[in-house]
Amino acid sequence: MTAPDPRLALLAQWLQNDLGRRIARIEVASADASFRRYFRAFDDAGRSLVVMDAPPDKEDVRPYLRVAGLLESTGVHVPHVHATDLARGFVLLEDLGSTPYLSQLGDPERVEPLYGDALAALSRIQADGREAARELAPYDAAVLEREMALMPEWFCERHLRLGLDDSDREVLRATFDTLVGEALAQPVVFVHRDFHSRNLMVIPQGNPGIIDFQDALAGPVGYDLVSLLKDCYVGWPRERVEGWVGAYRNRLRAAGFAAGAGSGEAEFLRWFDMIGVQRHVKVLGIFARLWYRDGKPGYLADLPLTLHYVRDTCGRHPQLAAFGRWLERRVVPVFERVNPQVIAAARAAPGAGA
Repeated sequence: MTAPDPRLALLAQWLQNDLGRRIARIEVASADASFRRYFRAFDDAGRSLVVMDAPPDKEDVRPYLRVAGLLESTGVHVPHVHATDLARGFVLLEDLGSTPYLSQLGDPERVEPLYGDALAALSRIQADGREAARELAPYDAAVLEREMALMPEWFCERHLRLGLDDSDREVLRATFDTLVGEALAQPVVFVHRDFHSRNLMVIPQGNPGIIDFQDALAGPVGYDLVSLLKDCYVGWPRERVEGWVGAYRNRLRAAGFAAGAGSGEAEFLRWFDMIGVQRHVKVLGIFARLWYRDGKPGYLADLPLTLHYVRDTCGRHPQLAAFGRWLERRVVPVFERVNPQVIAAARAAPGAGA
């Protein structure tokens, strides 16, 4: 017997009684890595809207609404907001469908058109969103460091059961200092922070539809580009990635954006690589935390690709060589043994979430 869902009942009451919407049925659309849930509400004619359920004691919808307006001002396609209830944590949104980029990237003929659209949208956000970026909080050293601290805590110590000693922590501290310095040296732009294949929806007009942007900050020009091209859910050959990076730099230059025109190709690629390590170090911690804290094991299977990105970049840039050696000596052998075991145990656990 299905347990009652008080939030869903309250949501249905809001739609029908407060907004006067004639709703025939409500279905689960998705849940994300936070406490937010999304429902699809259908009227009698089969037309649908999406309702965000963000419990006010756990999620604040105001950042989402503010960033949605800023992104709309750049001309990209985000879900239009039809109605809000801040007190109860409900937002009624345009339905961008249920086809994420990730579901289409297995078709080789779809890859270039989809990435072309995504890179065009990103260039609008960065080149046309310079004024909007000034409305965002900075992606500063404190945020960058706090994010990377998730890796030793949740990935190394909790997931791999590594006891980190002073020498381990010195390697991490020096690496994190290097990555923060590299990040802060990049030109500052509007940063979505999760611009990847699960948050880009395939839509017939104005592709892509962009979602999950509420944590946007003003930060490094390479961040969203690496989120897209070194996606934790799908990988591409390095040669192809470098081609996309070069084409994107040219796109920025054509838009008159200083970061594209003032940097050489090698420098732009270094920006891309270095902020990628910062992001993927953070993600290693987040994916582990999603299992151990939130009971969501599905992201454990994405840890190998995420770690691969870090290892590969350490081999390309001398300033990360010590970190690369540390990973190969202390982390990789344990990870290759432990991660499959934890995935198997998590899948076998009663009531384990996705």
